[in-house]
Amino acid sequence: MDPAVTCCFSGHRPVRLPWGRNEADPRCLALKARLDQALEEAHRQGFRHFLCGMAQGADLYFCQAVLDLRQRHPEVTLEAAIPFAGQADHWSAADQRRRMTLLDQCDLETVVQHTYTPGCMNRRNRYMVDRSSLLIAVYDGIPQGGTLNTLSYAMGKGVRTVILPVVSPAQ
Repeated sequence: MDPAVTCCFSGHRPVRLPWGRNEADPRCLALKARLDQALEEAHRQGFRHFLCGMAQGADLYFCQAVLDLRQRHPEVTLEAAIPFAGQADHWSAADQRRRMTLLDQCDLETVVQHTYTPGCMNRRNRYMVDRSSLLIAVYDGIPQGGTLNTLSYAMGKGVRTVILPVVSPAQ
């Protein structure tokens, strides 16, 4: 796929989100609405292929938002970039079902490597950034973690970034 029309995503898992797993929380709903707006804007700018790392939390929000975008714009394609084959093996049964439901709707699945290694998540993130010209990130501003590493890598490669801040608990 052409990087000029490809957008990837990075974001936090539930443990880094102030609402945790409570997706009915108004802060989560507000973030999902901002994500939807960012995707509509990306589509307006010509992005048609979207890459998702399929992690719990913000990645799955992104995946669902792209599927919703595809309902409005059928030319949109979605690729699941899976860091290793057993990514969801230790997730709860409900999270595994959710992931499988989303995966079943993806246009393409890319498994970056077969087995887990300590660097496989970063390898997946580099795979996505290397094939994109836009990165949308849900980021809490804390100077550590995979989302920051992905943002730094993207900026170093000249990939345009859109940061959607995580709403703080005080807001």
